Amino acid sequence: MNPSFKFYEFFCGGGMARAGLGANWECLFANDIDAKKGESYRENWGGNALKVADVAQVNKIDLPLQADLAWASFPCQDLSLAGMGAGLKGDRSGTFWPFWKTITTLKKDNQNPKIVVLENVCGALTSHEGKDFSAICQALNKEGYKFGALVIDAADFVPQSRPRLFIVGVQTDIEHLNYLSQQGPDNKWHTEALIKAYSKLDRSTKVSWIWWNLPHPPKRTTSLIDIIEENPTSTSWHSKEETERLIELMSPVNLAKLKKAQGEKTTKVGTIYRRTRIDANGVKNQRAEIRFDDIAGCLRTPAGGSSRQIIMIVNGSSIRSRLLSTREAARLMGLPDEYKLPKNYNDAYHLLGDGLAVPAVNHIAQNLLEPILSSTTTENKKKAA
Repeated sequence: MNPSFKFYEFFCGGGMARAGLGANWECLFANDIDAKKGESYRENWGGNALKVADVAQVNKIDLPLQADLAWASFPCQDLSLAGMGAGLKGDRSGTFWPFWKTITTLKKDNQNPKIVVLENVCGALTSHEGKDFSAICQALNKEGYKFGALVIDAADFVPQSRPRLFIVGVQTDIEHLNYLSQQGPDNKWHTEALIKAYSKLDRSTKVSWIWWNLPHPPKRTTSLIDIIEENPTSTSWHSKEETERLIELMSPVNLAKLKKAQGEKTTKVGTIYRRTRIDANGVKNQRAEIRFDDIAGCLRTPAGGSSRQIIMIVNGSSIRSRLLSTREAARLMGLPDEYKLPKNYNDAYHLLGDGLAVPAVNHIAQNLLEPILSSTTTENKKKAA
């Protein structure tokens, strides 16, 4: 199949946006500052389009061909609720600005992408009381893009809780199809936080806003147990003593969840994060918090042991536990088993924890990006005729 559309992939990581876009798309350029992520990108996609460098070092000469799409999953740390609140002025999330400078430079030669997709954590909606989100929207508006935003949870496609913000902008002169927009928000994709962030936009920016009409996906069919490896190679099952120690860290509420799972007549899979909690006396205690709702917690980067997710397999009196394997983590991101992962556990987990849920990207591509671009191509052919 010959690709129909062309794209740039900024902050590309291991190429999960590329995986989600699929065979209809050709990558003209990819960029990431992380050398280890660059190695994974090359392993899976080749290195012809890849430039490993600070995004501020990317310039027009790196982008000789016009792309239909620029995808940018810029760093989330300064916008995350767990971050220090620096927002778009931070060293990491602030890399949005040099990326955007590159896009504006392309506009001078009429080579700016027809569509821009910006992906980040939902904290981007509330960072600095919504001012960071407003700044992004104003930047899009200034450069001639109409835009709207969606909050998509990976749990609609894979058994992982991972809500993320997707801002989709299209050039003002592109006539998006009527069925792709609607008069107001859809509570499936437009959360209260997003609607509130929209309400804080100034009047001139609101004029360019689009309430994107994305179809609801079919009910997810993959269960958490479906992604579990019996004999993982990247990690080992805990000893009986290690599992018992983990159970000892559970509060009465979490112990009750475990007991209920033991009473089920089927194998239950729970996921655990270790967290520091303050008790009634103000003392910090480490707790093991478990969930048995068939959804894994959101994958994170392994900054410390507590950020690495643990699974617990319960079948009556039999209880086993271990770290989530790297292949299981990849499956939770919607990556195929053919995707090559780093051999080092933390490197692989970092790559995945920083990544995109592949099916969420695919849902946007098939139901929004491709219809817009296909209609534009058809209209241009009519004008040429």
